[in-house]
Amino acid sequence: MKCRTAMTTANLLIGLIVALAVLVCIVAVVQLDVTGKKGSGLGKEFTFEVDTYIDPNLILYEESAQPISTAFAASSAVAIGPNDCLYVAGDKAIKVFSENGSLLATMELADKPAGAGAGKPRSLAVSDDGKVYVGMPDHVEVYDGQGNQLASWDSLGRDAVLTSIAVSKTDVFVADAGNRIVLHYDTTGKLINRIGGKAAPVGGAEGNENRNIPGFVIPSPHFDLAVAKDGLLRVVNPGRRRIEAYTLDGDLEFWWGESSVAVEGFCGCCNPVNFALLPDGGFVTCEKGLVRVKVYDSEGRFVGVVAGPDQLIEAGQARICQFPDQCRAGAFDVAVDSKGRVFVLDTIKNLVRVFSKKKAG
Repeated sequence: MKCRTAMTTANLLIGLIVALAVLVCIVAVVQLDVTGKKGSGLGKEFTFEVDTYIDPNLILYEESAQPISTAFAASSAVAIGPNDCLYVAGDKAIKVFSENGSLLATMELADKPAGAGAGKPRSLAVSDDGKVYVGMPDHVEVYDGQGNQLASWDSLGRDAVLTSIAVSKTDVFVADAGNRIVLHYDTTGKLINRIGGKAAPVGGAEGNENRNIPGFVIPSPHFDLAVAKDGLLRVVNPGRRRIEAYTLDGDLEFWWGESSVAVEGFCGCCNPVNFALLPDGGFVTCEKGLVRVKVYDSEGRFVGVVAGPDQLIEAGQARICQFPDQCRAGAFDVAVDSKGRVFVLDTIKNLVRVFSKKKAG
């Protein structure tokens, strides 16, 4: 009897210990901040500030004109068209400005019923003959110089997020951040092939798994591209912090860029967010978080800075974002005209700032 009583008491104690452990776990889970809204939980003495200092000798550009107000509630993209006219996408329209910043025209975009490709423009490109290609959330629309709609291409599905368009004489390239792929069309909207993904390209060509293509890493909806003068397509792989060069058939030729907080590199979860090509073949890049606009030569070597955080955003807004949700604002866009002037679209204040290279001496 004594043995049975001892065993019963021992079992009771074990049961109480297990129950207490379960209760502690439940309390810990309830108090766990999975959203990050409660902050780090550290005192003010543990708040770290990002060093935004850039050596003045590296800043090669200066503002050369008054900022251009877009008057948009939400601007999204900027491009240069014929005669160096400036095109800005925002709300549900495209605005056209002269090279001196005067408003020339406002092109209202065609309305779409809810669920049928409705939404605001996310990207745009202008061809040499003045046609405007607009990237809506899931499809491309084409307009003439007077704002008349010429075409509306097929939807790419609910997962599509079209973030960039590049146009050459016979080809149109569309970056789809939602599906992590570049789509290669002719100018009529016929799909030619897919570039940069794991699936086999259209037409039964060799699959990318045999091309040693790692695929695009796109943590946030920022995925830019452009056609360079050497005929290769340049595409940002933001999660890998680099710019890649592809043939029009989809072969990966080379890449450049490194992950670094230093001014020469790209930092955070996903940078650069946008870029533009200079007349000499170099690159102008935009970063979010630690907002910087920088210049690299045609081989990807760091040249200098157009503007840093202290010039582009308010004090205290700069941060290094390890997760996309930490940087929901500040993904600026950039364009370059034939004179080499850099137009930076400030998507926070909805204005365009103009930078020109400093004169020697």
